[in-house]
Amino acid sequence: MVERLKRKWLKSRLKDSSYSFLFDEPPKDEYVCIDTETTGLDPKKDEIISVAAVKIVKNRIEVGSALHMRVSCKKELDAESIKIHHMRQCDIESHSLKPDIAMERLLRFIGSRTLVGYYLEFDKKMIEKWTKPTLGIPLPNRLIEVSALYYDKKIGTIPQGHVDLRFDTMMQELDIPYLGKHDALNDALMTAMMFLKLNATKKL
Repeated sequence: MVERLKRKWLKSRLKDSSYSFLFDEPPKDEYVCIDTETTGLDPKKDEIISVAAVKIVKNRIEVGSALHMRVSCKKELDAESIKIHHMRQCDIESHSLKPDIAMERLLRFIGSRTLVGYYLEFDKKMIEKWTKPTLGIPLPNRLIEVSALYYDKKIGTIPQGHVDLRFDTMMQELDIPYLGKHDALNDALMTAMMFLKLNATKKL
């Protein structure tokens, strides 16, 4: 009831009615796993340099239709960012989309589907730096945090009550193939595989 009222209020505050599809009934058994690569870890001052989204439909990862975009940013990439992401400033400038174009493509790809991710709140905050000026509201999509699913699965089996939620640990424990990190598409695909593995033993 509360969630329904909240969504109704958010829809009433939507600035651009062409995005009202975000409030449609979500397609059954469909999710979108998202990941962003950024210039840093501070949503207030850092920017997205790449974003990926992959659909999960009826327990299948739709790799062929995955969305993967490099995005132009105003902030100069420092040496640490280049080392982590293996992208130089010239790579961003020559093979990237403007943020408003990337935002529209991402929103239309996501639609009203539930979003899945690893530390998803950070990705959501970064994406909302693009979307809020246009939408006037936060993203209304339901969120599923993979590390929370993993915690719920493991906590009953660990007497001391500490669960290691590091990405690599979760990958190893769930026996997920390693595709290489700090690439938005690879991270989204690995997170999607973890979600399916956890979903196999827990009805969401």
